[in-house]
Amino acid sequence: MMLTALGLMSGTSLDGVDVALIETDGKQVKAFGPSGYRPYSPAERSLLRQALTEAVHLPRRDARPGILAEAERAVTLAHAEAVAAFVAQNRMKPEEIDIVGFHGQTVLHRPERRLTVQIGDALALAKAIHIPVMHDFRAADVEAGGQGAPLVPVYHRALANSLAREGPIVVVNIGGVSNITYIDGNDTLIACDTGPGNALLDDFMYRTMNQAFDAEGKFAALGKVDEAWIGRALGLPFFASPPPKSLDRNDFAVLKLGDVLPADGAATLTAFTAAAIARVIPLLPRRPRCWIVCGGGARNLTMLRMLRERVGSATVEAAETLGWASDAIEAQAFGFLAARGLKGLPLSYPATTGVPMPMTGGVIARP
Repeated sequence: MMLTALGLMSGTSLDGVDVALIETDGKQVKAFGPSGYRPYSPAERSLLRQALTEAVHLPRRDARPGILAEAERAVTLAHAEAVAAFVAQNRMKPEEIDIVGFHGQTVLHRPERRLTVQIGDALALAKAIHIPVMHDFRAADVEAGGQGAPLVPVYHRALANSLAREGPIVVVNIGGVSNITYIDGNDTLIACDTGPGNALLDDFMYRTMNQAFDAEGKFAALGKVDEAWIGRALGLPFFASPPPKSLDRNDFAVLKLGDVLPADGAATLTAFTAAAIARVIPLLPRRPRCWIVCGGGARNLTMLRMLRERVGSATVEAAETLGWASDAIEAQAFGFLAARGLKGLPLSYPATTGVPMPMTGGVIARP
């Protein structure tokens, strides 16, 4: 049975809420619907940055002390506004949507403590938008001993299986954190986080230039890359660890560039993201022949160039060139995962999150 599913994603880049509609049975995608975006305001972004700092000390996943309660209300309201605007703009009625997949805003991800925290009140959201909401996608995986991330690979596989490309294919999502999905002709599905995506660069641009991000990588293109710094950074144990593995947005906060020119810092952090992605190649069964880049990083032309320089003869393509809506893929994925969760289908696998067995997930909140 096909479902009309609306996915909502607010990633670790803290830029806003992506909204995307798909028609799916949780196995295949029959049709892509429209997508939308509701940016976070500077005040909301500042609040979420404070919440990230406060969340480091959370003892359990349902705790919302201090600023976290305020941040949760803001996240819920922003998502409700995003859905309301989407429905109005596309002249839809809530009853035309079967299920909403609500990721929430990750403020802490510590699978080694069997703890992952996404803020956002799903019940309040369901009541506000008058649509059932599937949420809490990561908890079951983490509680079972998995990494809880990445969850998008099962959707990447559905997309990649429709392509006429010689494999192995790697789909790279460059959000706040970067992750990859490795797909070959044997239906092997391997996934992991690879390192920083846009988070370190965005934080650097905010601190040094008072800009939310480096548009198209134009600022980084002016700078000089410190390859020695990248070499030292890649010496962290995480990069040599085999998949599956996952990260928290703040895991690389310990890395300090020191006193550098802003353009050089931007260039080095952009190259670090590319180098960290390429570092996964020797950890995969076969060398990829095709890399497809989605997420915010797909718009960073300097990052794409730097990735091409580091993956040898393989092709590197932005998802948009294949007809995929790069900015909408993660939101689409959570609509897809909501449909899978409704049907009890696996969201994660041993080779994607390290969970002992294929795991379904998600909790439904009804209006």
